[in-house]
Amino acid sequence: MALQGAETATERRRRAMRRASGILDRLEEVKLALLEGGRGEAALSGLARAVREERVGDEDQGLNQLLNQIEIRAAVELAKARLV
Repeated sequence: MALQGAETATERRRRAMRRASGILDRLEEVKLALLEGGRGEAALSGLARAVREERVGDEDQGLNQLLNQIEIRAAVELAKARLV
């Protein structure tokens, strides 16, 4: 029974890390699109979709803080794009 709980916590952590990695990948796409001289609409759309994905809670406060920082960075990029 305890093993099932550990697997659930491990899977939640993996999903949280996969989501964070996806957001970071979308941020990189936005950066590359802007460096190439485009507005990056497709990359921004992908970033918005990644941010809207359900966030998985985790008991690891360090991981939660990291996820918060990644989400804030994504929100800043999306807000900047709306101002242009």
